[in-house]
Amino acid sequence: MSIRPVKHIGSTQTTMEGAGVKLERVFGFQDPEMLDPFLLLDDFRNERPQDFLKGFPWHPHRGIETITYVLAGTVEHGDSLGNTGNLGAGDVQWMTAGRGIMHQEMPKGDANGRMHGFQLWANLPSSLKMTQPRYQDVTGQEIPVEVDDDGTSARIICGEFWGKRGPVDGIAAEPQYLDIHVPAGKKKRFKVDTYKQTFAYVFEGSGNFEGASDPFGVLTEKEFGGEELKIRDETGNRSLVIFGSGDEIVVQAGDEGIRFLLVSGAPIREPVAWHGPIVMNTHEELNQAVKELRSGTFIR
Repeated sequence: MSIRPVKHIGSTQTTMEGAGVKLERVFGFQDPEMLDPFLLLDDFRNERPQDFLKGFPWHPHRGIETITYVLAGTVEHGDSLGNTGNLGAGDVQWMTAGRGIMHQEMPKGDANGRMHGFQLWANLPSSLKMTQPRYQDVTGQEIPVEVDDDGTSARIICGEFWGKRGPVDGIAAEPQYLDIHVPAGKKKRFKVDTYKQTFAYVFEGSGNFEGASDPFGVLTEKEFGGEELKIRDETGNRSLVIFGSGDEIVVQAGDEGIRFLLVSGAPIREPVAWHGPIVMNTHEELNQAVKELRSGTFIR
């Protein structure tokens, strides 16, 4: 067994998307090789309805898959194929945009006005970029939850983990997508595929992810005795952790426990031409997609 070293820890950036939805961007629009096959992750967490109710009106996607995971509130969705529905707390939608789809997502808060969820974008290989669009809508009740003897729990959305397989299947990057909670003070090891790109996103509590030697936390500035010192804090809420190679990760939960998404996938290692929600392999393919949008022939 070899522990995956921590290559990078970063924080989210506040941004606006759609018709004016305030969200936290975990990563996106960076060098696509950094987290290949994953392109973008947004954390849309808000307790102010005016910051999310305008939603994400009709917009296109081509060449990627989008994975929406809702923790609180609901998301109403519809698309150019005539599909409509609602995602509630605990539900997941895995959309393969393939050759092209127009859709909209309109978040609604829960009874207390809260909205929380994530959207992850995964790239498609060139052989599947023009495939037929499809959806996998999964209710929270369909997602297995495994609880270990020490109270550690894992919701298995996609991939195999602790002897159970998540309900989402047939995905190009062969991903594993887990929602993990480790109780306060517990230290836990999790096996991951050696050959897959792996990251964690912490969204509750805090803890330390170990490298090959010492724990690696967030470098922050704090004041002691009138002096500003840079120290390693525990990795906490809204932190992205990118791992190097190895076959397991190790986390030591803090005083409040730690909850994080653990996501891995097989790198595609192909050229990327990227413009907003359209991701192709060449600029010629990208330009063609834009021409089709303007001429009204994008949907086939």
